Amino acid sequence: MRIGTLSTRTGLSRDSLRFYEKRGLLQARRSPNGYRDYPEEAVQWLGYVRTAQQLGFTLAEIAADLPRLTQGEDAGPALRATLAHKLADVDARIVALQALRGELASRLADTPDSGVNCPLQPAA
Repeated sequence: MRIGTLSTRTGLSRDSLRFYEKRGLLQARRSPNGYRDYPEEAVQWLGYVRTAQQLGFTLAEIAADLPRLTQGEDAGPALRATLAHKLADVDARIVALQALRGELASRLADTPDSGVNCPLQPAA
């Protein structure tokens, strides 16, 4: 299918499709007149890419896991490992954000309304 059709079917702009192609996440054959020709499977694959991005995966992570996650029946264990690793990353970020929140709340509580002796101002 041509890029306009793929764009319509996926809701992605043509620029996004070209970007994904440059990053190696999408492949097109070139017709003799130079038009891109995408396989039907590209629609489903781009749905996967978008879902993975919504789950917090970067394009680099998606590209790195592409070979493992598209190998048919054996993909289950690799997908579970990838999701477990991302979950651990998210949990670590939550812990770090909770610590940051605590520090900000503490500084807010210690900051007078007048701005004098503000805990963010350098010491004199």
